[in-house]
Amino acid sequence: MYAVVEIGGHQYKVSEGDVLFVDKQADESGGTLTFDRVLLINDGNGKVDVGQPVVEGASIEATLLDNVKSDKVIVFKKKRRKGYRVKRGHRQPMSQIEINKIDTSGSGSAGASAGKSADEKEEPKQESAQVSTDMTAKEAISHIRNTPLEELEGFVPETEDRVTVLDAWESKQEE
Repeated sequence: MYAVVEIGGHQYKVSEGDVLFVDKQADESGGTLTFDRVLLINDGNGKVDVGQPVVEGASIEATLLDNVKSDKVIVFKKKRRKGYRVKRGHRQPMSQIEINKIDTSGSGSAGASAGKSADEKEEPKQESAQVSTDMTAKEAISHIRNTPLEELEGFVPETEDRVTVLDAWESKQEE
């Protein structure tokens, strides 16, 4: 199981037990942090929940291990023949955290996913009676020619502007 979480404007792929360095968090060492901006959750069984923009009710619990500084970044400026040279360094403050738990059973997640799965099971039954109109012109023409007229009711919408599909439709109605 893994999740993609946004922490401090950066996105991280995390699993339980991972140790990360993230932008400095305000809490003291040993404190518990909760991150609610979970963008994606993969449960490991092939089920992926993608948030729009975040997954409802999902959260990540982590322990703040330590506040440290990252490696030094050297900034060196020079203008040739002017005698201008400046060397400066910077160490970004970071927090070391350990992911304890990926929680998907929040208030909206379990109920919403259970409700959606029941609705999704009903919708495909209704859609199975209708033929998908997301096909190329060649596929549509062959479908129109090979299907009885009674089953094609409503297949070609009135706003259709592809000439070849309309020609096939009109020839089918004349038969």
